[in-house]
Amino acid sequence: MKEKIRIGQIGICHEHASGKILSLRGLPEVFEIVGVVDDRETSKGARFLPPDLLKPYEGLRFMTEEELLAVPGLRAVTVETPNADLVKTALRCMERGLSMHMDKPGGEDLALFGTLRRGCEARGLPFQMGYMFRHNPAIHMALRAVREKWLGEVFEIQASMSHDYGGEAYRDYLGKMEGGILYNLGGHLIDLVVSMLGRPLRVTPFLQSGPGTPGTVKNLCLAILEYPHANATLRASSLEVDGLPNRRLKICGTQGTIDLCPMERFDGAPLTMRLTLREGNAEFAAGTHTVDAGVRSDRYQDQLLDLAAMIRGERGNPYGFEHDYMVQEILLAASGRLAWRG
Repeated sequence: MKEKIRIGQIGICHEHASGKILSLRGLPEVFEIVGVVDDRETSKGARFLPPDLLKPYEGLRFMTEEELLAVPGLRAVTVETPNADLVKTALRCMERGLSMHMDKPGGEDLALFGTLRRGCEARGLPFQMGYMFRHNPAIHMALRAVREKWLGEVFEIQASMSHDYGGEAYRDYLGKMEGGILYNLGGHLIDLVVSMLGRPLRVTPFLQSGPGTPGTVKNLCLAILEYPHANATLRASSLEVDGLPNRRLKICGTQGTIDLCPMERFDGAPLTMRLTLREGNAEFAAGTHTVDAGVRSDRYQDQLLDLAAMIRGERGNPYGFEHDYMVQEILLAASGRLAWRG
């Protein structure tokens, strides 16, 4: 039996923090959770916090960051602080020689994010960004279809990342970010577009406030990424009724189309994708197919298992510095934080 990886979590205030700890707790044969840092009092720009915030952590040991980083045999951390604190926290972990999973986004200082990613690579430390679609089986199939040219030449990608949860608390949370909901959620989509099309020629943001929303809150956002013979439109809004189960990824090529909606589901039903091909290949005949990607019960477990494999030296990091840095650079341009240089 393989030795368990001693891991801790820094932060409980990120939107994905509770989900991450529940996934870790579901892998007791792989990870030993040694402690959790409660950052409610120290975090800047803390998120909207649910009343049952602490329930996923019942039975775990709470400690300070200094105590966690001093735990003998600690090998990895999940960094789950609010957005403004993620990179600085991760840098402290890097200096301690720890492998890590850091949630999104990668901060508003591109140079500082670059220092983190370069530093981890220079030290040989596994580093994993919390882009939740990276281990989605339907998206794996879509990326394979693009890579193997099932769709011909991709000329258009349409993606949306909207929802209608959070109410006024989430609205106020978005108001603390210059790029609003596009900055908060757009990285998940940009991560996919970069995997398919690489570096764009131009990035143009459209950051608006929806009906009944203060002008300081950008909760109706669009970004257009332009390529020599393709474009990608990325949308995010916190106002779409029943938006969460209607998140969509559509990929159009000269020889076929993929339409994935919803992009993920955990309700016991299989995740399916519509694939239409002008010409058949070794796996699919010409025509339209409903591709079954199976039933999923956990968003993060496969990602954390991948982290474990990297820590044990069983595989390298499939997303290196150049990819992660480009995603963050595009995200900041799409959020109106920097001028794009194609």
